[in-house]
Amino acid sequence: MSTNPPTLAEVILQRITTRTYRRVKDLVVEVGPDWVTLRGRVTSFHVKQLAMHGAREILPTARLENAIEVE
Repeated sequence: MSTNPPTLAEVILQRITTRTYRRVKDLVVEVGPDWVTLRGRVTSFHVKQLAMHGAREILPTARLENAIEVE
């Protein structure tokens, strides 16, 4: 039985989940050749920033679109 390594999107998603203590609802991470898009919902701008910093830790030079909505 072989296990596949996690995809880049899964690694970023896990980092954001850990960094925000699971406070991003419906989190979706889309990854392209030189870009990352974050989608989901949060209750504060601070949590939105934490999610962005989590993605930056993994891909510091990628173009990042933080489309997470603050409710």
